[in-house]
Amino acid sequence: MGNIKREKYLEKIRPFINQPLIKVLIGQRRVGKSFLLKQIIDEVLFITKNANIIFIDKEKYEFDQIQNYHQLIEFVKSQQKEGTNYLFIDEVQEIKGFEKALRSLLSDKIFDIYCTGSNANMLSTDIATFLSGRQMVFKIYSLSFTEFCQFHNYKLNTSALNKYLKYGGLPYLIHLPKDDSIIFDYLDNIYATILFRDIVSRNEIRDVSFLNNLLKFLADNTGSLVSAKKISDYLKSQQSSKSVSVILNYITYLENAYFIFKTKRKDIQGKKIFEVGEKYYFEDFGLRNSVIGYKISDINKITENAVYLHLLINGYKIYIGKTGNKEIDFIAERQNETLYIQVTTYLSDEKVIQREFGNLLAIPDNYPKLVVSLDEFSGNSTYKGIQHLTLLEFLSESI
Repeated sequence: MGNIKREKYLEKIRPFINQPLIKVLIGQRRVGKSFLLKQIIDEVLFITKNANIIFIDKEKYEFDQIQNYHQLIEFVKSQQKEGTNYLFIDEVQEIKGFEKALRSLLSDKIFDIYCTGSNANMLSTDIATFLSGRQMVFKIYSLSFTEFCQFHNYKLNTSALNKYLKYGGLPYLIHLPKDDSIIFDYLDNIYATILFRDIVSRNEIRDVSFLNNLLKFLADNTGSLVSAKKISDYLKSQQSSKSVSVILNYITYLENAYFIFKTKRKDIQGKKIFEVGEKYYFEDFGLRNSVIGYKISDINKITENAVYLHLLINGYKIYIGKTGNKEIDFIAERQNETLYIQVTTYLSDEKVIQREFGNLLAIPDNYPKLVVSLDEFSGNSTYKGIQHLTLLEFLSESI
């Protein structure tokens, strides 16, 4: 794993090496942020052979004594040398008041600072204000399909795609035999770690079984329109009752740990964002499958989640589209670009073809439109000017 560079991220980070900005890598636990920090260290040592590297890993017990910003500053000062010092802190949110230390160290003008975090609260308004323009934030995701194939030394083919959709893209999987029971044991453990360390403990949640039920509901409804009221009604049917406000809080905790993404609906004509009814997708569908079990009958949900993640990795902001009474799976926006996408399992008959392509044909603008399906072959075909790609083709391309 150490030899495989995550070049897409390194390309973005390289221009900021030796710049007076704090480089913050954020993302769900175990998506490879620590691994990327070590790759940045290699880049620094390539530029400056004898660079003084100070590495603090809050996952390791030997750094337990660094609990607050005073102790952080004290430790860093004890390690600093003449010239530029390169400070790397893994899981910085575990240090109370870390932002005060980072601002102080940055003002010394002898530290080039990099850190990772697994909770969106570390980018809350207060911290953003405290660091006021002194940070560059890089969002790190689990492996894209092409990275997955590169890491596992697979060809870009249907067999590799099926493994990706089942196991997800956590980098550590390359160390495990491709055996369902072993991989899902690992994923279950990661799920429990994220749940207890990043959600239950951080937010002082008492009702863990409710949190599990909520996640199962979201996994079962991946890519479906849901509302807090719909969740509340479902829980009542399961003899579990929670108010809408509590449900919304719990969903926010899951979002803050980067476990799920909430996606709002947007009216294509009026550009209005709807306040009610969102869709939820998972950062890693291997973890989604560990929450609810991998079922071939869920392939449509997993396929849609895979398209969503690929768009995120490629820098798009995503909405669910609505035009008249028709729903568009994704409106993907990036700078001045817009892309409309419909996702379906198979274009099995004329009715499905009319629905998927017809919804896109109803959009009265000239932005690119695309249908993605699990069919084995497209050959980059079109239907009335709308492109069709198989999921394998779509995930194999940078868009």
